[in-house]
Amino acid sequence: MSTETGGRVVVLTGASAGVGRATAIEFGKHGWRVALLARGRDGLEGAREDVERVGAQAMIVETDVADHAQIEAAAKHIEQEWGPIEVWVNNAMATIFSEFLDVSPEDFRRSTDVTYLGAVWGTRTALLRMKPRDRGVIVQVGSALAYRSIPLQAPYCGAKSALRGFTDSIRSELLHARSGVHITMVHLSAFNTPQFEWGRTTMGCRPRPMGKIFQPEVAARAVYWAATHRRRELWVGWPAVQATLGTRIIPGYLDRMLARTAVDGQHTDEALPAGREDNLYTPVDGDHGAHGRFDSVAVATSVQLWLTTHRGAIAAVTLIALAIIGTWLALYFRSA
Repeated sequence: MSTETGGRVVVLTGASAGVGRATAIEFGKHGWRVALLARGRDGLEGAREDVERVGAQAMIVETDVADHAQIEAAAKHIEQEWGPIEVWVNNAMATIFSEFLDVSPEDFRRSTDVTYLGAVWGTRTALLRMKPRDRGVIVQVGSALAYRSIPLQAPYCGAKSALRGFTDSIRSELLHARSGVHITMVHLSAFNTPQFEWGRTTMGCRPRPMGKIFQPEVAARAVYWAATHRRRELWVGWPAVQATLGTRIIPGYLDRMLARTAVDGQHTDEALPAGREDNLYTPVDGDHGAHGRFDSVAVATSVQLWLTTHRGAIAAVTLIALAIIGTWLALYFRSA
């Protein structure tokens, strides 16, 4: 195993597939011991194999994050086996592709319990351990939709917006207490994950992500970077930047634009597969991996992510370039 981090412990919720699965592998590559939390045993076993394949240790803990008692029990078990948790990543989510009035109250509550309260309970469980030790990092996997909501995903947009508000509150509490615990939020663009295959839907066709699609490994690198650097928030992909800044500057225009484009933009001309199952209440059988069905169009890099995670180098190069230009201009006018 790599000694880069000395085998430190990270907990990942929603680790069996998608961004969580890719993030587990990313931490494993850096030598972390990775505790994998999710409901589906098949996906968890596959994630464990992936982490072990890159030379790291992995632990499976079957957990429904909507149940605070299960999260607390998972954390207790992990620390008994491996010692202190140093990073906790709240990634688990459950979305519904549907017009709001077509979502039953029970389904809306379930999506909120997983996506919002699951992160709240994870944060609480992590803080109960990290605050007394005065160290640790909590990473909330957010979304551009926490800033700029879109139609047909009201439960998910509401949950991510709530999580952003909750996180800001906790951050201020930690600062007030002069705590060494750091909390950050990573806001993602659209990613090629299995959620579009198993998210509950009433649309009658296979759903798709809006706009430019990134591979989950891009998100994984962002989450790892956020866990190992002191950044308040990290935006991933130009679409996330555009959505976040745009809603601050031209919110009304975006309301109208998304009304025109975002409904059809999430539809495809593909019928739902016969017997399609969703994972709102129970996991879908099988190991679904990190990637969804959009490999042919998803991109594996993000220039924006590289730029935002290399601000120091960019500033240094800019200063050097300005110094060279300034020196050249001074010599030119002196000799003129």
